[in-house]
Amino acid sequence: MSSRYSITLSPAQLEQRFAIEVAETYQPTYNAAPAQLLPVITNTGSQGLSYFYWGLAPQWAKNKTISDKIINTQEELIREKSILKKNLRQQRCIVPADGFYEWKKVGKKTVIPYRFVLRSRDAFAMAGLWEEYDDENGEFFHTFTLITTKANALVASVAERMPVVLNSEIEKEWLGNKLSEEELISSLITPEADKMDCFTVSSRVNDTRNSDALLIRPAPASDQYGNLTLFD
Repeated sequence: MSSRYSITLSPAQLEQRFAIEVAETYQPTYNAAPAQLLPVITNTGSQGLSYFYWGLAPQWAKNKTISDKIINTQEELIREKSILKKNLRQQRCIVPADGFYEWKKVGKKTVIPYRFVLRSRDAFAMAGLWEEYDDENGEFFHTFTLITTKANALVASVAERMPVVLNSEIEKEWLGNKLSEEELISSLITPEADKMDCFTVSSRVNDTRNSDALLIRPAPASDQYGNLTLFD
């Protein structure tokens, strides 16, 4: 499960990379987590950032709270479920990021956090779906889910799945109206392992209250309790 990522670009860098307008309210985050309000770019508002909660409430289940969430959608399921196909056709988004975190299980109760980035260290776009729904008080919320795929060879050493990182050539088309349903599904491929890099990071990333530049720096492998390990 992909449950944490970062987007640490400055507003100017974000504007240049994704050709969008970035409001003053934008703040970089080093530890984006489920249920947080995070920046996305939607197919209906591709000129600027929108802020949606990470965790998609299914359209078929009314009056869901933010805590009752779906943070990932497996790309294999999109072919099987009509509601996901509908979202794919009508409610797509990209989630700007410059890295994501996964945890390697190295013992019965021991996990080690890793950070995955592009070798170029460039920002990238993760594929997502968004939805609008009403909560128990009748208020409307916008939410998003990350589309995941089977892990490539690099990520597979740590986790079974990873976010879909869109090819830069398909990124803009993902937000457009030209691709067919089958072409959209076909674009959800596993990123090439040789274009990515990874390293262990501080176990402080485990706590979603921590969000600072130290989290994205390489650190000796340590478990969730901060104890150094021999695993890397």
